[in-house]
Amino acid sequence: MANPTAITTLGELRRAIKSGAVPRRSVHEEVRQNLIRKLRAGETLFPGIVGYDDTVVPQLVNALLSRHNFILLGLRGQAKTRLLRALVTLLDEAIPAMPGCEINDDPLAPICAACRTRIATEGDRTPLAWLARDARYVEKLATPDVTIADMVGDIDPIKAARSGLQLSSELTMHYGLLPRANRGIFAINELPDLAAKIQVGLFNILQEGDVQIKGYPVRLPLDVLMAFTANPEDYTARGKIITPLKDRIGSEIRTHYPVGRAEGMKITAQEAWLARDGSGLRTEVPAFVAEVVEEIAFQARQDRRIDKRSGVSQRLPISAMENVLSNAERRALLNAESVAVPRVTDVYAALPSITGKFELEYEGELKGAETIGRELIRAAVATVADGYLAHLETRRVLEWFDLGGSLQLSDSTSAEELLARAREVQGLVELAHAAGVPAKAPAPLLASGVDFVLEGLYALKKISRSEERGYHAAETPVRRPTVRETAFNVDPPMPTGGKKKYYN
Repeated sequence: MANPTAITTLGELRRAIKSGAVPRRSVHEEVRQNLIRKLRAGETLFPGIVGYDDTVVPQLVNALLSRHNFILLGLRGQAKTRLLRALVTLLDEAIPAMPGCEINDDPLAPICAACRTRIATEGDRTPLAWLARDARYVEKLATPDVTIADMVGDIDPIKAARSGLQLSSELTMHYGLLPRANRGIFAINELPDLAAKIQVGLFNILQEGDVQIKGYPVRLPLDVLMAFTANPEDYTARGKIITPLKDRIGSEIRTHYPVGRAEGMKITAQEAWLARDGSGLRTEVPAFVAEVVEEIAFQARQDRRIDKRSGVSQRLPISAMENVLSNAERRALLNAESVAVPRVTDVYAALPSITGKFELEYEGELKGAETIGRELIRAAVATVADGYLAHLETRRVLEWFDLGGSLQLSDSTSAEELLARAREVQGLVELAHAAGVPAKAPAPLLASGVDFVLEGLYALKKISRSEERGYHAAETPVRRPTVRETAFNVDPPMPTGGKKKYYN
Protein backbone atom coordinates (compact mmCIF):
# COMPACT_ATOMS: atom_id res chain seq x y z
CA MET A 1 0.00 0.00 0.00
CA ALA A 2 1.42 3.37 -1.04
CA ASN A 3 0.02 5.21 1.97
CA PRO A 4 -0.67 2.91 4.93
CA THR A 5 -1.72 5.88 7.09
CA ALA A 6 -4.91 6.00 4.96
CA ILE A 7 -6.09 3.02 7.02
CA THR A 8 -8.43 4.40 9.68
CA THR A 9 -10.10 1.40 11.35
CA LEU A 10 -9.07 -1.88 12.93
CA GLY A 11 -10.93 -3.88 10.28
CA GLU A 12 -9.05 -2.19 7.44
CA LEU A 13 -5.78 -2.84 9.27
CA ARG A 14 -6.50 -6.54 9.61
CA ARG A 15 -7.22 -6.84 5.90
CA ALA A 16 -4.04 -4.89 5.01
CA ILE A 17 -1.88 -7.13 7.21
CA LYS A 18 -3.48 -10.25 5.76
CA SER A 19 -2.67 -9.05 2.24
CA GLY A 20 0.90 -8.14 3.21
CA ALA A 21 0.45 -4.42 2.53
CA VAL A 22 1.32 -3.55 6.14
CA PRO A 23 4.00 -5.54 7.99
CA ARG A 24 3.49 -6.65 11.56
CA ARG A 25 6.68 -7.20 13.54
CA SER A 26 8.46 -6.40 16.81
CA VAL A 27 10.64 -3.30 17.23
CA HIS A 28 13.85 -5.36 17.11
CA GLU A 29 12.70 -7.04 13.90
CA GLU A 30 11.56 -3.73 12.43
CA VAL A 31 14.97 -2.14 13.07
CA ARG A 32 16.71 -5.23 11.71
CA GLN A 33 14.71 -5.27 8.45
CA ASN A 34 15.11 -1.53 7.83
CA LEU A 35 18.84 -1.86 8.55
CA ILE A 36 19.14 -4.71 6.05
CA ARG A 37 17.34 -2.60 3.44
CA LYS A 38 19.72 0.34 4.00
CA LEU A 39 22.80 -1.89 3.85
CA ARG A 40 21.67 -3.38 0.54
CA ALA A 41 20.95 0.07 -0.89
CA GLY A 42 24.30 1.45 0.31
CA GLU A 43 22.60 4.26 2.25
CA THR A 44 24.27 6.23 5.04
CA LEU A 45 23.26 4.51 8.26
CA PHE A 46 23.92 7.23 10.83
CA PRO A 47 24.09 10.72 9.28
CA GLY A 48 26.39 13.15 11.07
CA ILE A 49 28.53 10.46 12.72
CA VAL A 50 32.18 10.94 11.70
CA GLY A 51 35.14 8.63 12.28
CA TYR A 52 33.25 5.49 13.32
CA ASP A 53 32.84 3.83 9.91
CA ASP A 54 35.47 1.15 10.55
CA THR A 55 35.15 0.82 14.33
CA VAL A 56 31.92 1.63 16.17
CA VAL A 57 29.38 1.44 13.34
CA PRO A 58 30.17 -2.19 12.34
CA GLN A 59 29.82 -3.28 15.97
CA LEU A 60 26.54 -1.39 16.33
CA VAL A 61 25.23 -2.91 13.10
CA ASN A 62 26.10 -6.39 14.38
CA ALA A 63 24.23 -5.71 17.63
CA LEU A 64 21.11 -4.54 15.79
CA LEU A 65 21.22 -7.45 13.35
CA SER A 66 21.44 -9.74 16.39
CA ARG A 67 18.37 -8.00 17.90
CA HIS A 68 20.41 -7.08 20.97
CA ASN A 69 19.85 -4.40 23.55
CA PHE A 70 23.22 -2.64 23.82
CA ILE A 71 25.35 -0.15 25.74
CA LEU A 72 27.78 2.46 24.38
CA LEU A 73 30.84 2.92 26.58
CA GLY A 74 32.93 6.03 26.05
CA LEU A 75 34.30 9.22 27.54
CA ARG A 76 32.43 12.48 27.29
CA GLY A 77 32.04 14.08 23.88
CA GLN A 78 32.22 10.86 21.82
CA ALA A 79 28.81 11.17 20.09
CA LYS A 80 27.14 8.48 22.20
CA THR A 81 23.84 10.34 22.51
CA ARG A 82 23.89 11.29 18.83
CA LEU A 83 24.27 7.64 17.91
CA LEU A 84 21.29 6.70 20.06
CA ARG A 85 19.11 9.39 18.51
CA ALA A 86 20.17 8.29 15.03
CA LEU A 87 18.50 4.92 15.70
CA VAL A 88 15.17 6.62 15.01
CA THR A 89 16.01 6.57 11.28
CA LEU A 90 15.82 2.76 11.40
CA LEU A 91 12.16 2.80 12.50
CA ASP A 92 9.20 2.76 10.12
CA GLU A 93 7.83 6.18 9.21
CA ALA A 94 4.60 5.41 11.07
CA ILE A 95 2.91 2.48 12.80
CA PRO A 96 -0.76 1.93 13.77
CA ALA A 97 -1.64 2.43 17.44
CA MET A 98 -4.65 2.78 19.67
CA PRO A 99 -5.68 6.46 19.80
CA GLY A 100 -5.13 8.09 23.18
CA CYS A 101 -3.28 5.10 24.62
CA GLU A 102 -0.43 6.08 26.96
CA ILE A 103 1.63 3.04 26.03
CA ASN A 104 1.10 3.07 22.24
CA ASP A 105 -0.87 -0.17 22.29
CA ASP A 106 -0.88 -2.44 19.26
CA PRO A 107 -4.50 -2.58 18.01
CA LEU A 108 -4.05 -6.25 17.09
CA ALA A 109 -2.63 -7.29 20.48
CA PRO A 110 -3.54 -4.70 23.15
CA ILE A 111 -1.91 -5.12 26.56
CA CYS A 112 -3.69 -2.43 28.59
CA ALA A 113 -7.16 -3.02 30.00
CA ALA A 114 -8.70 0.16 28.56
CA CYS A 115 -7.71 -0.72 24.98
CA ARG A 116 -8.90 -4.31 25.32
CA THR A 117 -12.28 -3.09 26.58
CA ARG A 118 -12.62 -0.60 23.72
CA ILE A 119 -11.81 -3.16 21.04
CA ALA A 120 -14.20 -5.66 22.58
CA THR A 121 -16.94 -3.02 22.38
CA GLU A 122 -16.27 -1.45 18.97
CA GLY A 123 -14.71 -4.39 17.13
CA ASP A 124 -13.53 -3.70 13.58
CA ARG A 125 -14.94 -0.18 13.77
CA THR A 126 -12.29 0.77 16.36
CA PRO A 127 -10.50 3.89 15.05
CA LEU A 128 -6.73 3.94 14.64
CA ALA A 129 -3.98 6.51 15.18
CA TRP A 130 -0.66 6.49 13.33
CA LEU A 131 2.43 6.96 15.45
CA ALA A 132 5.35 8.80 13.77
CA ARG A 133 8.88 7.47 14.24
CA ASP A 134 10.05 10.53 16.24
CA ALA A 135 7.33 9.89 18.85
CA ARG A 136 8.67 6.38 19.39
CA TYR A 137 11.99 7.45 20.89
CA VAL A 138 12.14 8.06 24.66
CA GLU A 139 15.36 9.23 26.31
CA LYS A 140 16.13 9.58 30.00
CA LEU A 141 19.24 11.05 31.64
CA ALA A 142 19.93 8.86 34.67
CA THR A 143 20.28 10.76 37.94
CA PRO A 144 20.47 9.46 41.51
CA ASP A 145 17.01 10.84 42.33
CA VAL A 146 15.21 8.77 39.65
CA THR A 147 12.65 6.45 41.25
CA ILE A 148 11.18 3.15 40.14
CA ALA A 149 7.87 4.97 39.68
CA ASP A 150 9.53 7.33 37.19
CA MET A 151 10.89 4.43 35.20
CA VAL A 152 8.14 1.81 35.45
CA GLY A 153 5.01 3.36 36.97
CA ASP A 154 2.90 3.61 40.06
CA ILE A 155 -0.65 3.56 41.36
CA ASP A 156 -2.46 6.86 40.79
CA PRO A 157 -4.95 7.42 43.67
CA ILE A 158 -6.34 10.58 42.04
CA LYS A 159 -7.22 8.64 38.89
CA ALA A 160 -8.85 5.96 41.06
CA ALA A 161 -10.90 8.52 43.00
CA ARG A 162 -12.11 10.35 39.88
CA SER A 163 -13.07 7.09 38.14
CA GLY A 164 -14.54 5.44 41.24
CA LEU A 165 -12.18 2.47 40.90
CA GLN A 166 -10.39 0.30 43.45
CA LEU A 167 -6.65 0.91 43.81
CA SER A 168 -6.08 -2.69 42.76
CA SER A 169 -7.63 -2.01 39.34
CA GLU A 170 -5.29 -1.97 36.39
CA LEU A 171 -7.02 1.19 35.17
CA THR A 172 -5.56 3.16 38.11
CA MET A 173 -1.98 2.69 36.91
CA HIS A 174 0.16 5.70 36.03
CA TYR A 175 2.71 4.46 33.52
CA GLY A 176 6.37 5.44 33.76
CA LEU A 177 8.81 6.23 30.96
CA LEU A 178 9.55 2.62 30.11
CA PRO A 179 5.94 1.53 29.39
CA ARG A 180 5.41 4.77 27.49
CA ALA A 181 8.27 3.72 25.19
CA ASN A 182 6.36 0.55 24.26
CA ARG A 183 6.82 -0.33 20.56
CA GLY A 184 9.76 2.06 20.33
CA ILE A 185 13.28 2.78 21.57
CA PHE A 186 14.08 3.55 25.20
CA ALA A 187 17.51 5.10 25.85
CA ILE A 188 19.15 5.76 29.21
CA ASN A 189 22.13 8.10 29.31
CA GLU A 190 24.81 7.68 32.03
CA LEU A 191 23.48 4.36 33.31
CA PRO A 192 25.87 4.15 36.32
CA ASP A 193 24.12 7.19 37.83
CA LEU A 194 20.97 5.11 38.22
CA ALA A 195 20.58 3.75 41.76
CA ALA A 196 21.24 0.01 42.09
CA LYS A 197 17.65 -0.78 43.11
CA ILE A 198 16.39 1.00 39.96
CA GLN A 199 18.81 -0.99 37.81
CA VAL A 200 17.34 -4.14 39.35
CA GLY A 201 13.95 -2.97 38.09
CA LEU A 202 15.25 -3.23 34.52
CA PHE A 203 16.00 -6.95 34.80
CA ASN A 204 12.62 -8.23 33.66
CA ILE A 205 12.33 -5.98 30.64
CA LEU A 206 15.78 -7.02 29.40
CA GLN A 207 15.35 -10.73 30.05
CA GLU A 208 11.62 -11.45 29.86
CA GLY A 209 10.34 -8.37 28.05
CA ASP A 210 7.79 -7.37 30.69
CA VAL A 211 7.41 -5.10 33.72
CA GLN A 212 5.41 -5.29 36.95
CA ILE A 213 4.01 -2.20 38.63
CA LYS A 214 3.95 -1.64 42.39
CA GLY A 215 3.74 -5.30 43.30
CA TYR A 216 0.28 -5.77 41.80
CA PRO A 217 -0.23 -8.80 39.54
CA VAL A 218 -0.13 -6.59 36.44
CA ARG A 219 2.38 -7.72 33.84
CA LEU A 220 2.99 -5.69 30.71
CA PRO A 221 4.79 -7.63 27.96
CA LEU A 222 6.45 -4.60 26.42
CA ASP A 223 7.97 -4.49 22.96
CA VAL A 224 10.94 -2.15 23.30
CA LEU A 225 14.54 -1.80 22.14
CA MET A 226 16.71 -0.64 25.02
CA ALA A 227 19.99 1.24 24.63
CA PHE A 228 22.31 2.71 27.26
CA THR A 229 25.38 4.90 27.53
CA ALA A 230 28.05 5.06 30.24
CA ASN A 231 31.57 6.26 30.90
CA PRO A 232 34.05 3.36 31.14
CA GLU A 233 35.95 5.15 33.91
CA ASP A 234 34.11 5.90 37.12
CA TYR A 235 36.05 9.12 37.57
CA THR A 236 33.40 10.85 39.67
CA ALA A 237 32.60 7.91 41.95
CA ARG A 238 28.93 8.25 41.09
CA GLY A 239 28.13 4.58 40.91
CA LYS A 240 28.49 1.55 38.68
CA ILE A 241 26.48 -0.80 36.54
CA ILE A 242 25.50 -3.79 38.62
CA THR A 243 26.81 -7.09 37.29
CA PRO A 244 23.44 -8.85 36.73
CA LEU A 245 22.28 -5.94 34.57
CA LYS A 246 25.49 -5.91 32.52
CA ASP A 247 25.02 -9.63 31.98
CA ARG A 248 21.59 -9.01 30.45
CA ILE A 249 22.77 -6.34 27.99
CA GLY A 250 23.42 -8.05 24.68
CA SER A 251 26.35 -6.01 23.27
CA GLU A 252 28.91 -3.64 24.80
CA ILE A 253 30.32 -1.18 22.25
CA ARG A 254 33.29 1.12 22.89
CA THR A 255 33.37 4.59 21.36
CA HIS A 256 36.49 6.74 20.93
CA TYR A 257 37.77 10.20 20.04
CA PRO A 258 38.80 11.07 16.46
CA VAL A 259 41.93 9.14 15.55
CA GLY A 260 43.34 11.92 13.36
CA ARG A 261 43.27 15.68 13.00
CA ALA A 262 41.38 15.52 9.70
CA GLU A 263 38.50 13.61 11.30
CA GLY A 264 38.37 16.04 14.18
CA MET A 265 38.31 19.03 11.83
CA LYS A 266 35.41 17.51 9.94
CA ILE A 267 33.43 17.09 13.16
CA THR A 268 34.25 20.62 14.31
CA ALA A 269 33.26 22.13 10.95
CA GLN A 270 30.00 20.20 11.14
CA GLU A 271 29.10 21.14 14.72
CA ALA A 272 30.56 24.63 15.26
CA TRP A 273 28.52 27.74 14.49
CA LEU A 274 30.55 29.16 11.62
CA ALA A 275 27.83 30.49 9.32
CA ARG A 276 27.47 33.83 11.11
CA ASP A 277 24.59 36.15 10.34
CA GLY A 278 23.45 39.59 11.44
CA SER A 279 26.87 41.24 11.29
CA GLY A 280 27.02 41.77 7.53
CA LEU A 281 30.44 40.12 7.44
CA ARG A 282 31.67 37.29 5.30
CA THR A 283 33.68 34.72 7.26
CA GLU A 284 36.53 32.50 6.10
CA VAL A 285 38.52 30.11 8.29
CA PRO A 286 42.02 29.31 6.95
CA ALA A 287 43.02 25.66 7.05
CA PHE A 288 46.01 26.29 9.32
CA VAL A 289 43.81 27.99 11.94
CA ALA A 290 41.36 25.08 11.89
CA GLU A 291 44.27 22.67 12.28
CA VAL A 292 45.68 24.57 15.26
CA VAL A 293 42.30 24.60 17.00
CA GLU A 294 41.87 20.86 16.45
CA GLU A 295 45.42 20.05 17.50
CA ILE A 296 44.79 21.61 20.93
CA ALA A 297 42.44 18.73 21.78
CA PHE A 298 45.00 16.15 20.63
CA GLN A 299 47.72 17.82 22.69
CA ALA A 300 45.43 17.89 25.74
CA ARG A 301 44.54 14.20 25.43
CA GLN A 302 48.19 13.21 25.68
CA ASP A 303 49.29 15.77 28.28
CA ARG A 304 50.21 14.03 31.54
CA ARG A 305 48.94 17.01 33.56
CA ILE A 306 45.39 16.42 32.32
CA ASP A 307 43.20 13.64 33.73
CA LYS A 308 42.87 11.02 31.01
CA ARG A 309 40.08 9.19 32.84
CA SER A 310 37.91 12.29 32.52
CA GLY A 311 38.83 12.74 28.86
CA VAL A 312 38.95 15.82 26.66
CA SER A 313 35.66 16.27 24.89
CA GLN A 314 35.30 17.05 21.21
CA ARG A 315 33.36 20.06 22.47
CA LEU A 316 36.72 21.73 23.21
CA PRO A 317 37.67 22.45 19.57
CA ILE A 318 34.03 23.16 18.70
CA SER A 319 33.67 25.84 21.39
CA ALA A 320 37.18 27.15 20.75
CA MET A 321 36.53 27.54 17.03
CA GLU A 322 33.37 29.54 17.72
CA ASN A 323 35.29 31.86 20.06
CA VAL A 324 38.17 32.20 17.59
CA LEU A 325 35.76 33.25 14.85
CA SER A 326 34.03 35.67 17.22
CA ASN A 327 37.33 37.38 17.98
CA ALA A 328 37.97 37.73 14.24
CA GLU A 329 34.44 39.08 13.85
CA ARG A 330 35.06 41.66 16.60
CA ARG A 331 38.33 42.79 14.96
CA ALA A 332 36.67 43.11 11.56
CA LEU A 333 33.85 45.22 13.00
CA LEU A 334 36.27 47.52 14.87
CA ASN A 335 38.40 48.04 11.76
CA ALA A 336 35.51 48.33 9.27
CA GLU A 337 36.62 45.23 7.32
CA SER A 338 34.17 43.26 5.19
CA VAL A 339 35.69 39.81 5.81
CA ALA A 340 36.32 38.18 9.19
CA VAL A 341 39.33 35.87 8.93
CA PRO A 342 40.60 34.24 12.16
CA ARG A 343 44.31 34.34 13.02
CA VAL A 344 46.36 32.04 15.21
CA THR A 345 46.63 34.80 17.82
CA ASP A 346 42.83 34.70 18.08
CA VAL A 347 43.19 31.21 19.58
CA TYR A 348 44.69 32.76 22.70
CA ALA A 349 41.59 34.95 22.98
CA ALA A 350 39.55 31.72 23.01
CA LEU A 351 41.13 30.50 26.27
CA PRO A 352 37.82 30.87 28.21
CA SER A 353 36.30 28.21 25.95
CA ILE A 354 39.27 25.87 26.49
CA THR A 355 40.13 25.91 30.19
CA GLY A 356 36.79 24.50 31.31
CA LYS A 357 36.95 21.50 29.00
CA PHE A 358 39.54 19.43 30.90
CA GLU A 359 40.21 18.20 34.42
CA LEU A 360 43.72 18.68 35.80
CA GLU A 361 45.90 16.26 37.71
CA TYR A 362 47.77 17.48 40.81
CA GLU A 363 50.74 18.72 38.79
CA GLY A 364 48.44 20.64 36.49
CA GLU A 365 46.53 22.18 39.40
CA LEU A 366 49.80 23.66 40.66
CA LYS A 367 50.33 25.50 37.36
CA GLY A 368 46.71 26.50 36.79
CA ALA A 369 44.28 25.89 33.94
CA GLU A 370 45.11 29.11 32.06
CA THR A 371 48.84 28.40 32.03
CA ILE A 372 48.22 24.84 30.87
CA GLY A 373 45.85 26.18 28.20
CA ARG A 374 48.48 28.58 26.84
CA GLU A 375 51.07 25.82 26.76
CA LEU A 376 48.65 23.56 24.88
CA ILE A 377 48.03 26.27 22.29
CA ARG A 378 51.76 26.85 21.79
CA ALA A 379 52.38 23.11 21.44
CA ALA A 380 49.52 22.86 18.93
CA VAL A 381 50.91 25.78 16.90
CA ALA A 382 54.38 24.21 16.92
CA THR A 383 53.03 20.88 15.67
CA VAL A 384 51.00 22.42 12.86
CA ALA A 385 53.63 25.02 11.90
CA ASP A 386 56.31 22.37 11.65
CA GLY A 387 54.29 20.70 8.91
CA TYR A 388 53.96 23.95 6.97
CA LEU A 389 57.35 25.59 7.56
CA ALA A 390 59.80 22.69 7.90
CA HIS A 391 60.57 22.63 4.17
CA LEU A 392 60.64 26.43 3.75
CA GLU A 393 63.63 28.76 3.92
CA THR A 394 63.13 31.01 6.94
CA ARG A 395 66.71 32.33 7.15
CA ARG A 396 65.98 35.83 5.78
CA VAL A 397 63.18 36.42 8.31
CA LEU A 398 65.26 35.15 11.21
CA GLU A 399 68.21 37.32 10.17
CA TRP A 400 66.00 40.43 10.25
CA PHE A 401 65.10 39.70 13.87
CA ASP A 402 68.69 38.74 14.75
CA LEU A 403 69.84 42.15 13.52
CA GLY A 404 67.67 43.80 16.17
CA GLY A 405 64.33 44.08 14.41
CA SER A 406 61.08 43.73 16.34
CA LEU A 407 57.43 43.62 15.34
CA GLN A 408 54.70 44.76 17.74
CA LEU A 409 51.28 43.36 16.81
CA SER A 410 48.08 42.47 18.64
CA ASP A 411 44.92 40.49 17.94
CA SER A 412 43.09 43.78 17.22
CA THR A 413 45.57 45.06 14.62
CA SER A 414 43.82 45.60 11.29
CA ALA A 415 44.82 43.55 8.28
CA GLU A 416 46.19 46.54 6.38
CA GLU A 417 48.28 47.74 9.31
CA LEU A 418 49.61 44.24 9.98
CA LEU A 419 50.66 43.82 6.35
CA ALA A 420 52.28 47.28 6.28
CA ARG A 421 54.47 46.33 9.24
CA ALA A 422 55.09 42.82 7.89
CA ARG A 423 56.49 44.19 4.62
CA GLU A 424 59.28 45.80 6.64
CA VAL A 425 60.51 42.27 7.47
CA GLN A 426 62.46 40.85 4.55
CA GLY A 427 60.83 37.72 3.17
CA LEU A 428 57.95 37.52 5.68
CA VAL A 429 55.04 38.07 3.29
CA GLU A 430 56.66 35.75 0.75
CA LEU A 431 56.94 33.11 3.46
CA ALA A 432 53.20 33.41 4.13
CA HIS A 433 52.51 32.77 0.44
CA ALA A 434 54.88 29.80 0.49
CA ALA A 435 52.97 28.42 3.47
CA GLY A 436 49.79 28.18 1.39
CA VAL A 437 48.18 31.63 1.21
CA PRO A 438 47.17 32.33 -2.44
CA ALA A 439 49.12 34.99 -4.32
CA LYS A 440 46.08 37.27 -4.78
CA ALA A 441 44.52 36.61 -1.39
CA PRO A 442 42.52 39.46 0.20
CA ALA A 443 44.28 41.43 2.92
CA PRO A 444 42.58 39.71 5.92
CA LEU A 445 43.55 36.24 4.65
CA LEU A 446 47.14 37.30 3.89
CA ALA A 447 47.35 38.94 7.33
CA SER A 448 46.23 35.65 8.87
CA GLY A 449 48.99 33.84 6.95
CA VAL A 450 51.64 36.30 8.18
CA ASP A 451 50.37 35.91 11.73
CA PHE A 452 50.58 32.11 11.38
CA VAL A 453 54.21 32.31 10.21
CA LEU A 454 55.17 34.56 13.12
CA GLU A 455 53.35 32.43 15.70
CA GLY A 456 54.82 29.31 14.15
CA LEU A 457 58.39 30.63 14.40
CA TYR A 458 57.69 31.65 17.99
CA ALA A 459 56.18 28.26 18.90
CA LEU A 460 59.17 26.52 17.30
CA LYS A 461 61.43 28.74 19.43
CA LYS A 462 63.13 30.38 16.45
CA ILE A 463 62.06 33.86 17.58
CA SER A 464 60.74 35.24 20.87
CA ARG A 465 57.62 37.18 21.78
CA SER A 466 56.90 39.47 24.73
CA GLU A 467 54.29 42.04 25.72
CA GLU A 468 56.83 44.89 25.62
CA ARG A 469 58.74 44.15 22.39
CA GLY A 470 56.37 41.96 20.43
CA TYR A 471 58.18 39.52 18.13
CA HIS A 472 61.97 39.75 18.39
CA ALA A 473 65.13 37.65 18.09
CA ALA A 474 65.31 34.44 20.07
CA GLU A 475 67.16 34.86 23.30
CA THR A 476 70.11 32.48 23.70
CA PRO A 477 70.34 31.40 27.33
CA VAL A 478 73.72 32.00 29.01
CA ARG A 479 75.29 28.76 30.14
CA ARG A 480 77.83 28.68 32.96
CA PRO A 481 80.64 26.07 32.89
CA THR A 482 80.16 23.00 35.05
CA VAL A 483 82.51 22.11 37.90
CA ARG A 484 84.11 19.40 35.76
CA GLU A 485 84.68 21.79 32.84
CA THR A 486 86.33 24.31 35.17
CA ALA A 487 88.53 21.69 36.85
CA PHE A 488 89.77 20.21 33.57
CA ASN A 489 90.04 23.53 31.73
CA VAL A 490 87.38 22.50 29.19
CA ASP A 491 85.54 25.17 27.23
CA PRO A 492 81.75 25.09 27.64
CA PRO A 493 79.68 24.84 24.41
CA MET A 494 79.88 28.07 22.46
CA PRO A 495 76.57 29.97 22.14
CA THR A 496 75.28 30.55 18.61
CA GLY A 497 77.02 33.52 16.98
CA GLY A 498 79.16 34.06 20.05
CA LYS A 499 82.85 33.81 20.83
CA LYS A 500 84.48 31.02 22.74
CA LYS A 501 85.08 32.28 26.28
CA TYR A 502 84.48 31.51 29.93
CA TYR A 503 81.56 33.01 31.85
CA ASN A 504 81.91 34.07 35.47
